[in-house]
Amino acid sequence: MKQFLTACLMIAGAFTVAIAQGPSISLDKDVHDYGTISQGADGGCEFTVTNDGTEPLIISRCKGSCGCTVPKCEKTPIMPGATSAISVRYDTKRIGPINKSVTITSNASNEPTKVIRIKGKVEASDINNAGGAPVKPASTGAPLNKE
Repeated sequence: MKQFLTACLMIAGAFTVAIAQGPSISLDKDVHDYGTISQGADGGCEFTVTNDGTEPLIISRCKGSCGCTVPKCEKTPIMPGATSAISVRYDTKRIGPINKSVTITSNASNEPTKVIRIKGKVEASDINNAGGAPVKPASTGAPLNKE
C-alpha cells in the first residue's frame, strides 16, 4: 500500500505546473500585424507584459530596431501576477512594408532579452486628401525650351 501511495504522489508531482522562480516575462503576443494601413494613419499598438514569476520584474530597456519604431516601457517593477503595457509607435509617413522589432531587456529569469515584432504595409494616402502623399506634377506635354 505504501508503494502504491508513493507511486501516486510521484505521478501527481509530475503533473503539477511549476511556477518560475524569480521574475518571469510573458507577453500577450510576439507580433503585432497592422495589416494594410494608410500613410499618416495611427501607427500605435500595445503589447501586454505579465510577470508570471515569484519576484518583481524590472524592464530596464526597450529599444526599437530603427528610429521609425519608438517603444515606451514602464520602468516601475511589475509585481508577480501583475501586468504592464509596452506601447509601440511606428512612423506611418513611410510608404511600404513594415517589418521592425523591439528588444526588451529585463531581469526575467526565463528570457532576459525578449524580441517582439511589428509588421504590415503602409499604402500611400489618397492624393485628394490634405496631407496626402506628395505627388509629382503631371507633364503638360509642351516641348522643353532648349537654348
